[in-house]
Amino acid sequence: MHISYKPLWHTLVERDMRKEDLRLAAGLTTNMIANMGKEGKNISMDTLVRICETLDCGILDVIELVSDKPSVTEKRKNNRKNNKKQD
Repeated sequence: MHISYKPLWHTLVERDMRKEDLRLAAGLTTNMIANMGKEGKNISMDTLVRICETLDCGILDVIELVSDKPSVTEKRKNNRKNNKKQD
């Protein structure tokens, strides 16, 4: 599993904010913002709390957990594709 910041980017769009606006309002560094844009890079819980406080939102408006493994549905689709190829 890894952390995705997609909910944060959607929250910013809904509030008509730019990343730079968030950075300044929450007192974040440009490196923090850059790390949130890179898969596999995480920020501290303290930083997440600052973002939530700044945006007056919950943690699920900022991050989501994304599985690195294919879901059961994806596995079934792949199995069906493989079975069709064998026919």
